[in-house]
Amino acid sequence: MAVLYQISIHFFILFLRIISLFNQKVRIGLEGRKNWISELEDIPKDAQVIWFHCASLGEFDQGLPVMHALKNNTPNAFILVTFFSPSGMVHYDKRTHPVDQALYLPFDTKINALTFIRKAKPKLAIFVKYEFWPNFILECRASNVKLISISTLLRKNQIYFKGYGGFFARVLKNIDYFFVQNEETKSLLESIGIRNTEVSGDTRYDNVLLNKEANASTHSILSKFTAQGPVLIAGSSWASEEKIIKEFLVSNPETKVIIAPHNVNKSNVSRIETLLDLPVTRYTEFNEEHVERILILDTMGQLSSAYQYADYALIGGGFSGSLHNILEAGAYGLPVFFGPHHQKFPEAQSFIDGGIGFAVENAEQLSEKMNTLGDQQELKQKIESFMKSQVGATDKIVNHSFTTNSLKP
Repeated sequence: MAVLYQISIHFFILFLRIISLFNQKVRIGLEGRKNWISELEDIPKDAQVIWFHCASLGEFDQGLPVMHALKNNTPNAFILVTFFSPSGMVHYDKRTHPVDQALYLPFDTKINALTFIRKAKPKLAIFVKYEFWPNFILECRASNVKLISISTLLRKNQIYFKGYGGFFARVLKNIDYFFVQNEETKSLLESIGIRNTEVSGDTRYDNVLLNKEANASTHSILSKFTAQGPVLIAGSSWASEEKIIKEFLVSNPETKVIIAPHNVNKSNVSRIETLLDLPVTRYTEFNEEHVERILILDTMGQLSSAYQYADYALIGGGFSGSLHNILEAGAYGLPVFFGPHHQKFPEAQSFIDGGIGFAVENAEQLSEKMNTLGDQQELKQKIESFMKSQVGATDKIVNHSFTTNSLKP
């Protein structure tokens, strides 16, 4: 299997080169990887490099509170971040972050892994959530670079736990420590002989509450639009959620709606306007003299702060199995609604179990659930209490003896 993996990674690179002829996102990723060796030359020779690998922007958000804490606690820390996906590289700088350098992760060949580790010289490597590249992991072990995985989330149907996944299971055994999100992940790792684990929780809870504090200032446009409510916000919406919004607006004439589409390009915003077939205000064209029922956030970076102006949240991705971040809405005490395909996201089930999150399949179910929520202020306090009860993963990771010992001079 090890030889097969080494061969397959080269075929994977070839496949991406072919796809890049037709796919702009893949093409951007390939172009961005061209100069990664020279980019590593910019790292100061005396820096204590802490390397975070994040598959994309969501994992970056998950790693952020740990980055901030280690930057504050570690003398001469240099935070190096790698991304696999262009969405991480393109958008990470819109966050408040302590990153000293970010670049695309080179493709996982033996020579790339060897060159990367020798050039970057990380004191500690931190992989966020679930993306495990065998050659990089094995090179960390060979070069005596301590490697931890944080907010790890695994499922029993993944290759590590299959009879034919022995090579990949052995790769995971080269990770020095796992800070996992839940007991299920801990048990799965133990089933393949990995016991260097701790259930520390999900660092995203820490991150969204930190962001809430940072977003406390008044936002004039959203404040004016939501002066009269109630307000439903559709966060990171796709076509499935937007169709529900269309029907919901007809049966709930008193409710205002903020739509923050996953894709904010002009053609997609125009498609949403055509679909709704109602008067719509774009954020970039807001006029307080003509406030409509529907506001479309046609800019990036507004969503996380916009939740504080709403009463309910419908989060996108739950119809495709790629549910977006429900915790940002929960941080402001909003009851959260999402599509039925949320099984990969344990936080969604936690919300359902706590009576603060709800799976819906259509506009009728959305309206029915909203109408049975009871006292809104009481529910808000319940949600905020739940969110606060989940914080602390960052402290468990940063203050753990393995982490602190790994960063000692």
